[in-house]
Amino acid sequence: MIIELGHFALILALAMSCCLAVLPGFGVSLGRPALMRTGGSLAAGMFVFTLVSFVCLAQGFIGDDFSVAYVARNSNSALPVYYKISAVWGAHEGSFLLWCLVMSSWTLAVAMFSQQLTDDMRARVLAVLGSVSIGFYLFLIFTSNPFDRTLPFFPSEGADLNPLLQDFGLIVHPPLLYIGYVGLSVPFAFAIASLSSGQLDAAWARWSRPWTNVAWAFLTLGITLGSWWAYYELGWGGWWFWDAVENASFMPWLIATALVHSLAATEKRGVFRSWTVLLAIFAFSFSLLGAFLVRSGVLTSVHAFAVDPERGVFILWYLIIVIGGSLLLYGIRAGQMSVNVGFGWLSRESFILANNLILTVSAITVLLGTIYPLIYEWFSSGQKISVGPPYFNMVFVPLMLPLIALMALSSFSRWRRTATEVLFGRQPIRLLISGLVCLIFCLLTSTWNLWFQVVSLISIWLIVNLLADARYRQGGRGFAGFLKQTPSYYGMWLGHIGIAVSALGIVTTVVMSEELDLLMSPGDKTQIAGYDLRFEGVERVNGPNYSADRGIIAVSRQGRLIEMLYPEKRLYSASQSVMTEADISVSFWRDVYVALGEPIGNQAWSVRVHVKPLVRWIWLGGILIAIGGFTTILDKRYRRLKMARQLQSRAETSVQASLA
Repeated sequence: MIIELGHFALILALAMSCCLAVLPGFGVSLGRPALMRTGGSLAAGMFVFTLVSFVCLAQGFIGDDFSVAYVARNSNSALPVYYKISAVWGAHEGSFLLWCLVMSSWTLAVAMFSQQLTDDMRARVLAVLGSVSIGFYLFLIFTSNPFDRTLPFFPSEGADLNPLLQDFGLIVHPPLLYIGYVGLSVPFAFAIASLSSGQLDAAWARWSRPWTNVAWAFLTLGITLGSWWAYYELGWGGWWFWDAVENASFMPWLIATALVHSLAATEKRGVFRSWTVLLAIFAFSFSLLGAFLVRSGVLTSVHAFAVDPERGVFILWYLIIVIGGSLLLYGIRAGQMSVNVGFGWLSRESFILANNLILTVSAITVLLGTIYPLIYEWFSSGQKISVGPPYFNMVFVPLMLPLIALMALSSFSRWRRTATEVLFGRQPIRLLISGLVCLIFCLLTSTWNLWFQVVSLISIWLIVNLLADARYRQGGRGFAGFLKQTPSYYGMWLGHIGIAVSALGIVTTVVMSEELDLLMSPGDKTQIAGYDLRFEGVERVNGPNYSADRGIIAVSRQGRLIEMLYPEKRLYSASQSVMTEADISVSFWRDVYVALGEPIGNQAWSVRVHVKPLVRWIWLGGILIAIGGFTTILDKRYRRLKMARQLQSRAETSVQASLA
């Protein structure tokens, strides 16, 4: 009965989304404030019914209701409860129910925290979000229903959750990623609402900017956690593989990063209005494209959710409708967005424009590398090719280097125009300091790789400029002066520091990592990167739903024991799947990563060892970037009422004129 209740609640959520798409919009067109204000109640109803549906499905997992096909395919009575809960979104149908829950949460948040908007603008935004939600609910109910039963015959035991997903990463990574993915629908809704109303001034940028920053920050966290999860779970010590599904989340992040910067320019100076609207459309469009790639079956990936082309056709049509309709509206209204605001070549606007161009080109290069194999397969009658890391590294990395260099200079840029001496006056000394630090870095690591030197120099230069800018802003008041800056400045500062830290972590890990694949018997020793590893043997252990051979490896340095590592080779009883669980000695400066391979001969095992310097800096940088995004929303100007009153007055005048 609970499963039927969940299915019924999902249908009611669809009905609410249909009403939300229609009623507030009718209120705007008819000039009826009462209809405009129905959006809040409808958004709350859509959220509540979706939440009820989600809880009912979770109860099916917790209660081992294997009459539900989705539960039977992705759970087992021996599965720990916390994995049963995360199994709700561990496969296609449930993950899309989570997607809809996140969508309804964003819609409710907009309804609750946009009270300062004019009634007509708020109604338009909620109507767009309701329209977008309709497609998601239709897709879920008619092509991916997680509540389908297999009555009257159903298995007495489930097939188990994919062992790769029986991990903490599944608990946190998809929800955070979806909050970011789906959150990009909010700036999209603001852009479409502004286009439809013709109010294409800087006001819409101010209101959509905090929503964009929060969605971008969550997407950053989701990608960062996904990279960390892939690093330790897949068993071979990598952190990014340029996999098509990884690219599916990275492309909207690149466009959203451009949007975050472009919104700042539009809000502050009124420039780039049409370009900012276009970025808002494409950021959400890339999110939908990511959903298509992951759920259509057009590509094969360890991260992919579905292999059903019929679902892909539905999403493809939805993509065409949403993107095509948005671009059509943009084409109709684009002529109204012309603005005559000048700025110099050395202004902050120019740096933001260059930032946008590089990020957009980067997203396009990643998109081409991702979909080219699909296009080739289509035109070559099924012949397959792959585009791997060499392509992406060759075209993407050179684009990032000038971007980081521009970030280093932009700290001292000013709106409209920047004096040459302000921008470049002290750069020679800062470059000299950066070069000396880079030289010391190379001497300490004994690394003279050209890429390592170039990326390290530019990243250190960025950090030096950010520290110099922070010192300049103290204004002679010491650290107290730095604390007087706006949250937007702190967000920028943390985000740019995070980029430099991640870049240093990436280049150091790629260039300096060492690895060994070897055969070890009890008592054998090996040495790598100054660390001594002794293989003590293997013991048999049992988990809640698996048995494992657990290796025992002592890691020491200069005769001092650092840590005991226990990598495992697990056999999951329900699915009879064998999985490798690595163990890692973690420090701020390096990881010693050990994975147990296959047994070979008498008590001998294959063992893989990695030493990865500064690998933790990659994720530390990602966390700093996300914190920077969250920090910006604390800015007081996003809560001021003056603009709202001005917009309300203008809207009321517009409505009265239309009725007359």
